[in-house]
Amino acid sequence: MAYLGALGHGFALDDVPIIATNPVVHHWSGILAAFREPYWPPASGAAMYRPLVLASFAFDWQTGELIWLHLINVLWHAAASVTVAVLTRRWSGSHAAALLAGGVFAVHPVHVEAVANLVGRAELMAATFAMVSVYVALQHDRLGWSLIACALGLLSKESAAVAPALIVVGWLTGIGIRPTGRRVGAYVAGWAGVAIAYGVVRWTLLHAYSDQVFVAPVFVGAGFADARMTAIASFADFTRLLLFPLTLRADYSPAERTLVTTPADPRFVLGALCLLLWAGLLFLSWRRDRRLITFGLCWMAIALLPVANLLFPTGVLVAERTLYLPSAGLAIALGDALSVLRGWRLAAVLAVILVAGGVRTATRVPVWKNSLTVLKSVQEDSPRSYVGPMWIVSTALAQHQAADALDDFRIAAARTTGAPKLLTLGADVAFALHRPRLADSLLSDLERICDRCPFYYEFEARAALARGDSVVADSFLVRRPASPMR
Repeated sequence: MAYLGALGHGFALDDVPIIATNPVVHHWSGILAAFREPYWPPASGAAMYRPLVLASFAFDWQTGELIWLHLINVLWHAAASVTVAVLTRRWSGSHAAALLAGGVFAVHPVHVEAVANLVGRAELMAATFAMVSVYVALQHDRLGWSLIACALGLLSKESAAVAPALIVVGWLTGIGIRPTGRRVGAYVAGWAGVAIAYGVVRWTLLHAYSDQVFVAPVFVGAGFADARMTAIASFADFTRLLLFPLTLRADYSPAERTLVTTPADPRFVLGALCLLLWAGLLFLSWRRDRRLITFGLCWMAIALLPVANLLFPTGVLVAERTLYLPSAGLAIALGDALSVLRGWRLAAVLAVILVAGGVRTATRVPVWKNSLTVLKSVQEDSPRSYVGPMWIVSTALAQHQAADALDDFRIAAARTTGAPKLLTLGADVAFALHRPRLADSLLSDLERICDRCPFYYEFEARAALARGDSVVADSFLVRRPASPMR
């Protein structure tokens, strides 16, 4: 019920290039073509490989009904919620734990971005397949089915790569069937085979776009230590979003979240305390032999690690959609922890979860109706972010209002100097206003902070051509530096 409002939504943000204007998904042939195309159209410039999601969009598009695309997202979320409940029931032996875990996951407000935004389907599919892979391995020791589910997850989103680690932690914590040493070797060999096959296919299709490297603007030009301290500081956001998701945002960019440069920064201290809190809970659950709680806490950490910017910088510092799979671990742990409740106490806790979570989710869903509603939300919820003014710049350029775009660019540039996309957009405005010196100055700033940035020139040239400004497009292409990969 909480997501009924999403059925009337349109396209928002990344939905537009990936679905609305992407010719791959507009024909039946796109169902197969998706497996030989990057997830983002080359003209939009993100080298990812998620063919199963793209193929599902191609299939849905043939219905001619936008409501169908949104309905499928809601159904995938329902499937994931049921999977969480089933996993919890099998491993806890408690119907109460299953109800609580499934309820927490189903109405958790942090999931709105993944469910109400069409491209969030990648999160939904990858998480569901990853959970199925873990379940059939731990509960039934079905290696073949587990590998198939893991492969389908990888073809949906890279985050499914954590499934083998979740299975190993399940073995270590005593969840499900503990295999023999020889059987463990078979699993390891199977995972290696899937990884090699996936890696070969991915490299074959995407190596031509290897110069398209995206990191969160807050990390541009940052050193290793500063980037990791900033990543640790973001654990305060992760903790708040998972445990107290009252305040939600579509954007966590500079200057809403800025670089942490010293361990004395209160943001770093708070993030570190959140990590210590998790470690303390893990230790207590292990000492008290609460195996499923221990497993759920480990699940959270393993699923969060690839998107937490600790191992490597990603394209975002914090994104609510990336908490979809980690929150399954939270739901499992909470379900087991609260399963001691009986009778009216259980009913009361479950009612509070469903009502509070459902209301917050339902009130958040309208934000993702279309790009304009998301932009309005960013301006209201993240007033210091450069992203709101940057989107206005893009809109003004598309409407050939370069003078107005320059004013908004100055507002955005005052909030961050480390966003390559913003710098190329500013250069676009300058070229449109016949101010090549300003454009060259901005592009020089781009080259100082980004050592593999030819793509940004190409992307902005395509944007200029799309609005009919071939002179600006030529200005970018003439200045484009050679890619080190070409």
